[in-house]
Amino acid sequence: MALFEIATLFTAINILILFVLTFLVIRQRRSQAISIGHNDNEEMQRAIRVHGNFTEYAPLAMLGLFAMAACGASAYWMYGIGGAFTLGRLMHAFGYSKATGKSIGRLYGTAITVLSLLVMALYLLFLVVT
Repeated sequence: MALFEIATLFTAINILILFVLTFLVIRQRRSQAISIGHNDNEEMQRAIRVHGNFTEYAPLAMLGLFAMAACGASAYWMYGIGGAFTLGRLMHAFGYSKATGKSIGRLYGTAITVLSLLVMALYLLFLVVT
């Protein structure tokens, strides 16, 4: 698979994840009859934050994958970083949607997300500098 196709693959997967998270917010709004905000409803707050947290990280990661493709990164690196980021976001979403406090999914999902972004940034710097 070509580099831009790998970046496109992960972008498509992450768009689908975003679609599911959006649907979960809509479903929660309908079941709780909350049209705006969260109405101090913990489940609604969680659904909004899971969605919001995803949208805070995913766009920059997808841009990073396309930058890696443009710089001629290794396909292995693209799959590794793209896969790690996506796994991290899924783990975070599942962990956070189940409990407001500490959870293994949220902890490891956040760690994998942040680590994959850091590795991506360092790898991009390496590609540009060398």
